[in-house]
Amino acid sequence: MRGLIRSFVTTGATFLRKPVTREYPETHRELPERDRAFPLLLWDQQIDEPFCTGCHACERACPVECMTVLMKDNPNHTSQGGTSSRRKIIDKFWIDYGRCMRCNICVEVCNFDAIGMNNTWSGHESSAVDRLDLVMDLQQLLSQSRAGAVKPWIAP
Repeated sequence: MRGLIRSFVTTGATFLRKPVTREYPETHRELPERDRAFPLLLWDQQIDEPFCTGCHACERACPVECMTVLMKDNPNHTSQGGTSSRRKIIDKFWIDYGRCMRCNICVEVCNFDAIGMNNTWSGHESSAVDRLDLVMDLQQLLSQSRAGAVKPWIAP
């Protein structure tokens, strides 16, 4: 009998409390600082070029092989009269977000800190009707970092 009364009290208390509802599209809950959504490329604001040199370390380390990287000679290299110390630079870069498992291995193996995990809500809300819309190219991967919307998380 006591169990029956306790269950009615629990049900009544739950019924009388205020609802915990968030208006989802308008308000988001706070994301943790170390949250990881999908990888993106980081932009070097000082030299005005991407950090990525196209060394293929992330492509080789990716367990699901969702990255494709191509590099080229950097036209802004100091030997050619430019201001950049990077001899090679990224030419083309694709990440298939439909295959990516957000393991963070690509960020860990990058020698140039050129890849970061997107720690904003736009990194989580990337649904699409067609799977081909989930393949991000170089401009899409650099757009948020270039605009200053994503701050890379640096380990202490």
